[in-house]
Amino acid sequence: MQSVAEALARLGELAASPTVSKLAAAFERAGFELALVGGPVRDAFLGRAVNDLDFTTDATPDEILTVVKPISEAHWDIGRAFGTIGAKVAGETVEITTYRADAYDGDSRKPDVVFGSSLDDDLGRRDFTVNALALRLPKLELVDPSGGVEDLLAKTLRTPSAPEISFGDDPLRMLRAARFSAQLGFEVEDGTRAAMTELADQIDRISAERVRDELSKLLLTAAPTGGIRLLVESGLAERVIPEIPALRLEVDEHHHHKDVYEHSLTVLEQAIDYEVARGNLDSPDLVVRLAALMHDIGKPATRRLEKGGVVSFHHHDVVGAKLARKRLRALRFDNDTIAAVTRLIELHLRFFGYADAAWTDSAVRRYVRDAGDQLERLHILTRADVTTRNRRKADRLGFAYDDLEERIAVLAEEEELAAVRPELDGADIMRLLDLKPGPIVGEAYRYLLEVRLDEGPIGPDAAEQRLRAWWDARDADA
Repeated sequence: MQSVAEALARLGELAASPTVSKLAAAFERAGFELALVGGPVRDAFLGRAVNDLDFTTDATPDEILTVVKPISEAHWDIGRAFGTIGAKVAGETVEITTYRADAYDGDSRKPDVVFGSSLDDDLGRRDFTVNALALRLPKLELVDPSGGVEDLLAKTLRTPSAPEISFGDDPLRMLRAARFSAQLGFEVEDGTRAAMTELADQIDRISAERVRDELSKLLLTAAPTGGIRLLVESGLAERVIPEIPALRLEVDEHHHHKDVYEHSLTVLEQAIDYEVARGNLDSPDLVVRLAALMHDIGKPATRRLEKGGVVSFHHHDVVGAKLARKRLRALRFDNDTIAAVTRLIELHLRFFGYADAAWTDSAVRRYVRDAGDQLERLHILTRADVTTRNRRKADRLGFAYDDLEERIAVLAEEEELAAVRPELDGADIMRLLDLKPGPIVGEAYRYLLEVRLDEGPIGPDAAEQRLRAWWDARDADA
């Protein structure tokens, strides 16, 4: 955390940059107000890098365009209906928004866009006091009508107006509270937290797409579990992703199992650590984090109390994948993300059989084949799923997975494992068996693929012999 003097010095340097100074001068010449607002001002106090330049003004969208066109390399008005104009000025991308006074009408799932008339009113309608800070340009006057600097120093999240009013204006702010709490490491003020619980059902007014985007931003923070806990404790998770609070299974005095909810949060934390440490994926990786959080959501539906105090969750991987697919579709995630997450959940238990008895080369090939392009993510999820406090067991599982990865690497080098396919393709099969395109060709291809997985490379001649033998046996059985 920077001191006020240090933060103002940083903001002064930012205001002197070519992009900001050029914009400030242009708006002043045109007779309009302009202020740097929100995240850039907040981050100057936090000592964080400023990545996005957001401005607010009393100019209308049409007037903003008139000002920025002569000084920008490019401009776009995709957000014009919401008062936002984008531009590239002196090589940097900026967004400039007309003062806003949005509110929900109580029924609509999108806010009514209403333009405001003053900077103070605009700041008063923002989500949290720490984001309701502005720097007037070009005079470099800090504007803080709701005590945002004090809340930054106290590491507190609080709404500028009464939380009931703020969350009523935009219920999505309740999800943002969880995200900013995780992102900034701040505590949500008691009254704000209480309002989140009281108004949790209002999140139903928000479109699935906006909820999805906010959940994704939360998961992509460096340490999202605190935010997830807040969603669960406030009752918001019950409205937007109920499979997570459902993980808090009751444990009776006769049957014992690990706390599935706490286990899932630990898996998420460990998956993030592995994701960063391994460095084989773009980080942060939303697919890994969704899969880690949701990998055990099939357990509540499959929980069975067995004799001897044992609790079983048979087929929770399959059930969990189906539940995840349904939830992610409801949240309007894209098909590629849904397919990747559900595939990882389906496969997350596969390795544990390897730890009990080393697999054949055939089993290793099938593991790679089934994981496909999700193999690296599966490595991360499987390793993260080991949360036992028994050091000997954890070491045994870790060493076993080390061994599996080494075997995959060796087979990959020897056999081009990532592209496992039969030595004969569909055209070869049709030529050798005098077939036309159809289901039988696919049946023959799948047979040859099984041979390849079981035995490794056998060469085109041997593959042809096996294909003809299979065809003869098939004719004999017909």
